[in-house]
Amino acid sequence: MRLFLSLAALGLAFSTTAPAGAVQAQRKVDWTGHVTQTPAGAYVIGNPAARVKLVEYVSYTCPHCADFAIQSAPVLKDKMVRSGSTSIEVRHFIRDRIDLAAALIARCGGAARFPALNEAMFAQQKTWLARGMEFDQANGQRISAYPIAAQLKTVADGAGLPAIGKAAGLSDAQIAACLSDRAAADRIVAMTTNAPDTIEGTPGFFINGKQAMGVFTWDALQPLLRAAGAR
Repeated sequence: MRLFLSLAALGLAFSTTAPAGAVQAQRKVDWTGHVTQTPAGAYVIGNPAARVKLVEYVSYTCPHCADFAIQSAPVLKDKMVRSGSTSIEVRHFIRDRIDLAAALIARCGGAARFPALNEAMFAQQKTWLARGMEFDQANGQRISAYPIAAQLKTVADGAGLPAIGKAAGLSDAQIAACLSDRAAADRIVAMTTNAPDTIEGTPGFFINGKQAMGVFTWDALQPLLRAAGAR
């Protein structure tokens, strides 16, 4: 700063207008790391002012949701959301207690860690879901007698879900606290109970407030997003 002032004092003129390409590069934002929370508790990933606002109802124990997450990522996340043309609001549609335990851990790190944990839950679903279902089938009757917080911790441990949270930087104490947070659990369940009756299953999609009826795959959703202006 001192050098700039001394040069200016000497009367040396420099253009302060950056080349058009440089200005465009400076303004380019990677929106995949921008996460906000709605009053209902859903997380919105991407540009809040995006032209295309996608709402996705997800279940972590739904194989179709995992397929969609993996298949859509190279375009939906890495291009459409990254560019700022599209945002994704993730709403939970809970199917069982393993699903609820996974959702509590996915949300445990708050907005900053949610995208990575959400992605990890689906990427590793085949492993932890198989373990969790086997564990719950063998121990379900005994577990059902526990208080709800103990049920969630037991099935989470049985499925190996805490390992996903710890890989994302969460401590054992943080994960235990999240699994026992009744208010957080109630908020997640409320997203399911307040979901429109027209939802046919998961994943379920709304584009700019309009439901994409009968659409469950990336191949079916992509042209609808393109038509709405996603780039």
